[in-house]
Amino acid sequence: MHHSNKKFSLLIFSLKRNFLQFLFLLFTILLVIFSKNTFESAKSSLLLWANSIVPALLPFFIATELLSHTNIVSFLGTLLNKIMRPIFNVPGEGSFAFIMGIISGYPVGAKIVTKLRTDNICSKEEAERLLAFTNNSGPLFILSTVGISMFADTKIGILLLVTHILACISVGIIFRFWKSNSNINKNMGKNFEKTKLDIVSFSNLGNVLSNSITNAISTIIMIGGFVVLFSVIISILEQCGILHIFSKLIEPILNFFKINNSFSNSIITGIFEVTTGIKEVSNISSRAISINIIVCSFLLGFGGISILLQVFSIISKTDISIFPYFLGKSIQAILASFYTYLAIHNIPFLNMDLSIVSLNLNDKLDSINNYLYMFKFIVLIILIYVLYVFCKKLYKYYLKQKKIRE
Repeated sequence: MHHSNKKFSLLIFSLKRNFLQFLFLLFTILLVIFSKNTFESAKSSLLLWANSIVPALLPFFIATELLSHTNIVSFLGTLLNKIMRPIFNVPGEGSFAFIMGIISGYPVGAKIVTKLRTDNICSKEEAERLLAFTNNSGPLFILSTVGISMFADTKIGILLLVTHILACISVGIIFRFWKSNSNINKNMGKNFEKTKLDIVSFSNLGNVLSNSITNAISTIIMIGGFVVLFSVIISILEQCGILHIFSKLIEPILNFFKINNSFSNSIITGIFEVTTGIKEVSNISSRAISINIIVCSFLLGFGGISILLQVFSIISKTDISIFPYFLGKSIQAILASFYTYLAIHNIPFLNMDLSIVSLNLNDKLDSINNYLYMFKFIVLIILIYVLYVFCKKLYKYYLKQKKIRE
C-alpha cells in the first residue's frame, strides 16, 4: 500500500513538472489539426491589431517613454503627494502611473509601476496598490475603437470611459488598505536622482528618441503577439467544444442577472481577450442594447487574461505580486458594470433601448429633458467634488489634532 502511494505521488510530481511541456506540445498539435481556423483567426486578429490597437496606443507609448527621460515623475511626486497619499496610500510619484495609465491604456500603467519599483521610488506594497488601479483601457481605445468603430455611437464611448475611470478610482480607494500595516521605507526614492542621469537634453536627444521608439515598438509588438495568441487559443477552444462548455457554466449567472444566454460565448471570449470579446458583444443583436453596453463595461474593467499575462511578463523581474492586480481588475469589472447600469437606468438620455424597441418618435425624450438631466448630472459631480474637498480638510484637521496630542 505504501509502495503504491509512493508511485502515485511520483506520478503527480511528474505531471506537475511536465505540465507546461505537455500543454505547449498539445497546443502545437492542435495548431496543425485546426490550421485552417487558426490561420483565419490569426489573420483577423492581426488586422484588428494593425487597424485599431497600433494607431491608438503606439503614439502614447512613445510619449510615455519620452516623459520617463524628464523630471516629470519627481515634479508630480512633489506636487501631488498630498493627494495620492491620503486617498490611495501611495507616494506622489504614483500619480504619473495613474495619469498615464488612464491616458495611454494597457499596459502603460504596469510598465510605469514596474519602473517606479525598480528605481526604489515605492515599496513592494505600494507598487501592488498602484498596479491594482493604474493599468486601464485608454480613452482612444474606448472612444474610437469601442464607441465609434464597434457601436457606431460616440455617446456609448463617453459613457464607458466615464464609468471605467470612476471604477478604477474606486478600486484605488479600496486598495489603499492593501497591506496598510506594512512599514513604509523612508529611504524610498533617495536613489531616484541617481537613476535619472539620462535626462533628455539636446546632446542626447537622438539617443533618447531612438530608445523611446524602440521600446514603444517592442511593447506594441508584444501586445500584438498576445492578441494573436489568444485569438488562436479561442479558435481552438471553440473548435474543441471547450468554449461551449465554459459558456454553459456561466449561463446560470447570466440568468440570475437576466442577461440573454446569447452573450455567454462573447463574455468567455472577452475574459480571454478583451478586444475580440467586446467586438463580438457589440455585434449581438439585442432589443435592449443597454445589456451590450453593460457587458462591454464589465469586460473593459477586467481587461482579459491576455492583458493579465502581459502585466505578469512586465512585472516578472520585480518582487511585485500579480494577485493584487487580478483582484483589483475583478473588482473594477464589477464596479464598472454597476456604474454603467446606474447611469443607463437613472439618466434617461443614456438609455438607448427605446431606439430599438420603438420607432415612434414620440417615445423619445425631447432635447429639453436631455439638457435637464445633463444639468442634474453636472450638479451631482460638483456635489461629489465639494464632499471630497470637505473630507480632505477634515482629514487634515484630524492629522493636525493627532500631532498636537502626540
